[in-house]
Amino acid sequence: MKTYRIAVIPGDGTGPEVIAEGLKVLQAVSLKCNFKYETVHFDFGGARYLRTKEVLPSSAISDLKKFDAIYLGAIGHPDVKPGILEKGILLKLRFDLDQYINLRPVKLYDERFCPLKNKKPEHIDFVVVRENSEGLYKGMGEFKDKDTLNEVATQISYNTRRGIERCLRYAFEYTRKNRKRKQLTLCGKTNVLTFAFDLWERTFQAVAKEYSDIKIDYAHVDAMTMWFVKNPEWFDVIVTDNMFGDIITDLGAMIQGGMGIAAGGNINPQGVSMFEPIGGSAPKYTGKNVINPLAAICAGGMLLEHLGETLAAEKIENAVKEVVRTKLKDLAAGQMGYSTMEVGDLVVKLL
Repeated sequence: MKTYRIAVIPGDGTGPEVIAEGLKVLQAVSLKCNFKYETVHFDFGGARYLRTKEVLPSSAISDLKKFDAIYLGAIGHPDVKPGILEKGILLKLRFDLDQYINLRPVKLYDERFCPLKNKKPEHIDFVVVRENSEGLYKGMGEFKDKDTLNEVATQISYNTRRGIERCLRYAFEYTRKNRKRKQLTLCGKTNVLTFAFDLWERTFQAVAKEYSDIKIDYAHVDAMTMWFVKNPEWFDVIVTDNMFGDIITDLGAMIQGGMGIAAGGNINPQGVSMFEPIGGSAPKYTGKNVINPLAAICAGGMLLEHLGETLAAEKIENAVKEVVRTKLKDLAAGQMGYSTMEVGDLVVKLL
């Protein structure tokens, strides 16, 4: 029996609270499904930065490469200037570990928590595949004549054929292996971003020739935000660039019930991947035992599915679905009708 090695980064704010519940569920499902794992905790985050003035130690990347997966709580501290932790930890881990896919399932478990009129679980069940290592988040750009009336700021969207093609191939393969409808939509802005998305569209059409079983289509990003609200049932799998993926997945989180249920994975198919709740550190709720841990628990399920423990992942999802449908009054922090720890206990009990 293989023992999985999982690096745990609880992070900032409510991160440690939700990760604690995720680990509680992980322990329960490992006993149920008969697999072994070991965890090693890392203190990367705002508190460590304030204490040491070091965002990440020089050994961080090489240390993390020795694990089968990373389980992340949240990064973001109110006493640290915005951008320092995000660039120095989140983006550095994604880039240096070559986690070039951000995978975001958008699934509604209970229509009570959907803000859209007359939309039920069968209407909201799609996945966004976001390119995670290029685009505007590459950090390329400059200021000219800073702090003058003539100041110019440029931010470059850096896209390579190699980076786009490997993202698209992942999306096509994911659609083929995991989705019944087998429909893949490219989200872009070809009418304005005529360089970057010309490359995206040409590559999309070229790769699509190898996947005749996959239905393909295209939508401008602004139109897609409209259809997410009006007709989310149109979508099965969506593939897009880094910036647009960041935006539409937050809208996706809202129509599936909110950040409390939204989980994501930063995937390197040939290396170490990282799984996290996408809602952030929520510092105003820190230590109050009111934050919703289900997103972190779902991220743990994604982690197990990535490791090949499909049955365990299914059991976690089914337990979460049952908790949402039969126990919770709301998915928002402080409104669930249960504490953070009690929600974790409910999932364990249903396992």
